Amino acid sequence: MKITATHIGTATALVEAGPLRLLTDPVFDPAPATYVHGPITLRSTGHPALTAAELPPVDAVLLSHDEHPDNLDDAGRALLPGKTVLTTVSGAGRLGAGAIGLAPWQTRELTAHGRTLRITATPGRHGPFGDVIGFVLETPGEDGAVYISGDTVHFPELDEIGRRFTIGTAFLHLGAARLAAFAGDDLITMDGAQGAALARSLGARTVVPLHYASWEHFTEDRADITAAFAAEGIADRLHWLTPGRPEVL
Repeated sequence: MKITATHIGTATALVEAGPLRLLTDPVFDPAPATYVHGPITLRSTGHPALTAAELPPVDAVLLSHDEHPDNLDDAGRALLPGKTVLTTVSGAGRLGAGAIGLAPWQTRELTAHGRTLRITATPGRHGPFGDVIGFVLETPGEDGAVYISGDTVHFPELDEIGRRFTIGTAFLHLGAARLAAFAGDDLITMDGAQGAALARSLGARTVVPLHYASWEHFTEDRADITAAFAAEGIADRLHWLTPGRPEVL
């Protein structure tokens, strides 16, 4: 399945499958920004490569979860009204009109501009922070599905994805995010080693890292991720997108 992808920042990407445009986890507030939620303080350190005003029309938003500003911030939330939003069941309840909740393995078809895209929700585990999902994108008659992990660590149920689908390109949320106030030293998103293990399990030919820069609670960067994939002998699968520049995958 051929797509064009533009990494905007954090886990925000514009994914174009033919005439269909999908936006993932929209984060568009200018940096630096500070968000306080009880005992948790999150700080952004880098600007998105595009502003919300610079986006082309979007057919749907794929929102792994609605509860954290590094996946949905104020400017991103302002984009949602009037758009189809696919997210968790609990998140759809909070967001209201236009949001469609998907449980893991539930499928929804999106048809626009004469093209149909099948979107399947996948499991996720984000520490003690509630529901999260990922997404598999398929176009009938085309080989090589696209997987978007959402904010998750690697756990056994994710290995079922590679058994159910033939994954060509995997967008993995990495960065080894940690929040000591709620999860101690436990990971709440994958580190490079977990990402490499999942890439092997998926059988993905191409791995596009997301969610590895621009926030203080990310503890691994591009060099760390590359080293972890190299240790597994699969560094050649990594494809780093230049933020703001569309690339055909």
